[in-house]
Amino acid sequence: MEQISSKKPTRARYGMLALVFVNVAISYLDRTNIGVAASALGKDLHLSKIELGYILSAFGWAYAALQIPGGLIADRFGPRVLYAFCLITWSIVTLAHVLVRGIASLFFLRLATGTLEAPSYPINNRIVTSWFPDNERASAIAMYVSGQFIGLAFLSPILAIVQVYAGWQGLFIGTGLVGLIWGIIWYLFYRDPLDSSTVNQAELDYIEEGGGLFRVKDRTKVQANLWRWSNVKHIFSSRTLWGVYIGQFAVNANLWFFLTWFPTYLVEYRHLSFIKSGYLSSIPFLAACAGLLLSGFLSDRLVRQGKSVSVARKAPIIFGLLLSFSIIGANYTNDIALVIFFLSLAFFGTGMALISWVFVSILSPKKLIGLTGGVFNFMGNLSSIVVPIAIGYLVQGGDFKPALVFIGALGLIGACSYIFLVGKIERVVIPDTTTVLLVSDQK
Repeated sequence: MEQISSKKPTRARYGMLALVFVNVAISYLDRTNIGVAASALGKDLHLSKIELGYILSAFGWAYAALQIPGGLIADRFGPRVLYAFCLITWSIVTLAHVLVRGIASLFFLRLATGTLEAPSYPINNRIVTSWFPDNERASAIAMYVSGQFIGLAFLSPILAIVQVYAGWQGLFIGTGLVGLIWGIIWYLFYRDPLDSSTVNQAELDYIEEGGGLFRVKDRTKVQANLWRWSNVKHIFSSRTLWGVYIGQFAVNANLWFFLTWFPTYLVEYRHLSFIKSGYLSSIPFLAACAGLLLSGFLSDRLVRQGKSVSVARKAPIIFGLLLSFSIIGANYTNDIALVIFFLSLAFFGTGMALISWVFVSILSPKKLIGLTGGVFNFMGNLSSIVVPIAIGYLVQGGDFKPALVFIGALGLIGACSYIFLVGKIERVVIPDTTTVLLVSDQK
């Protein structure tokens, strides 16, 4: 398409970011609906807490395992078609949840949901890397990741009400239809920078001069030469990247507690009504959103002020991971207001640490952004398998206190990983290619 001609840069990138924001919100609705339905599903299907833990982890088995292939697919195919395909197909699978009659069929459908959502975050990272310059990227990531929290904060009470009046079947029908309709809208409105009719040359120049990557020619043929096991091996052998991987596992551990067991914690352990739990559960999600946005804008501001990458990008993440340890404070009070306060404070910290996706853009080779993002998301989302299952075993006696200690301890491990393994950010060279992991530590 022909770009708008004007000397003043347009702001088309923000319109595309808004579309990604909605994608993220919908993807997390379809990850969280099982957590909202868990208590009722467990009763209807006669599931033990351990069995329920495995069901809650089923999404993660496929989602984590397919992050590397998902990253490669995101590199090969355009975001417009691929995202539309994923949105529509995982929404159809969500609708199919109403047909479950036992643990096997439910486990299979959660696996299918995880499979079809697997490319989503590598696609998100490719879009932001294409549409935004380096000095706006953390803010852009914070904005689209906030979709998962804003969506859940405002929709959790609605999901609870739907569950009460339409049952868990109505919950899956509602969330499935929303995704199905949005998949069509996405296809109609999203465009890459060079294909957009709403962007002018001045904005394209601004993005490209700032480090935005949208001129990778004939991506399919280029990637065919770069998808080598030697590249995968190198991405797994970097100490700096391992520090980021472990940190992301810790960040996602806290997140997956809230996405899976949190509603059950409020209803069964804190004895709240289902509708009241829906309203109160929105508070930690709002806190996480606030932490995420604060961290993203603060990090970009520090970059613009000339602070080093180590300070500007790492400090908010480390502080957030340390703050997530405050979740254990809920173990020492029976006051619901204080319980929600400690959980919200911990999730605020988790939100701060979620700008960690910026390291994919900073550390990735220009032509391996999808692959590096896939490995990063694979390592982080191993927590989507480990955490639901581990909590299922920890709470089988009815006590959630060990589960909160487990989540808090992982936050401390993540902070230590960024401090001692990531260390000072330095350039990492990919052998046998002219591409390097672009890491700067400019003063």
